[in-house]
Amino acid sequence: MYYGTIKTTDIANGIGVRVSLFVSGCTHHCKGCFQPETWDFHYGSPYTKATGQQILNALNHDYIKGLTLLGGEPFEPENQRELVKLLRQVKEHFPQKDIWCYTGYTYETDLIEDSRARCEVTDEMLSMIDVLVDGEFHEEQKNISLRFRGSENQRLIDLPKTRRQNKIILLEI
Repeated sequence: MYYGTIKTTDIANGIGVRVSLFVSGCTHHCKGCFQPETWDFHYGSPYTKATGQQILNALNHDYIKGLTLLGGEPFEPENQRELVKLLRQVKEHFPQKDIWCYTGYTYETDLIEDSRARCEVTDEMLSMIDVLVDGEFHEEQKNISLRFRGSENQRLIDLPKTRRQNKIILLEI
């Protein structure tokens, strides 16, 4: 897996001050994407054990609310297999911190049903995410006044509540 950047004090991609990992590789190719360079699976730098440690070190501050995954596309199977290892470590070392993930995939049709996004670690990865921002960016629905998303079709899903109630529960912000 490759990544474009790590932001150690990000306030734009989730509630509170966060550490954000921008992974590389995306097959959605949304018109108007704000980071088309991240479509390339080899954009940026290789993700290594040292990269993971850098993220864990950045999370080790009281003012950091959690981790955000975005890209690129975290739910490309090539990325999931590496990210699930990071999420396990985050949950082990920082169980009080939340995890947000941005995806162009749609929760009901792409992530919990059979699709090209699903692989052997998808369910485990979903189980560790607190907020899923789902849906491709639609330029014709772009709305810069929305919090934490770019187009009106995208949703902020509260995954723990969604799993408990077995229906989509949107995050109340």
